[in-house]
Amino acid sequence: MADYLPLFRAGESPTHAVSAAVTGGQLVEVTGDRVVGPATADSAKVVGVASADTPLGERVAVFRGGVQRLTASGAIAAGDRVAAAADGKVSTTGTNKIGTALAAAADGALAPIQMDR
Repeated sequence: MADYLPLFRAGESPTHAVSAAVTGGQLVEVTGDRVVGPATADSAKVVGVASADTPLGERVAVFRGGVQRLTASGAIAAGDRVAAAADGKVSTTGTNKIGTALAAAADGALAPIQMDR
């Protein structure tokens, strides 16, 4: 059997080109081959959180799993399951849940989210 090495090991932050400018802390989704952009509402293609402000055409590291600080779109209570909202935020609406809020957050505030992915 041939030797095999993964592109990225568990716990590493993969890098991707961006299809549109992203902001550090914004949810991102797959938009092409190893390309990400800001997550859209109720996206099933969320892969993680952008590590830094990144302009179009550059590469960004994407944090996966763990507890991420994400911007709430609408009020979120501790224990609420959340999905992607417009512009890479999180909301309690939607069916493609990506994590659980560990504390309450008001609209526009940062919410600590235990990520499923």
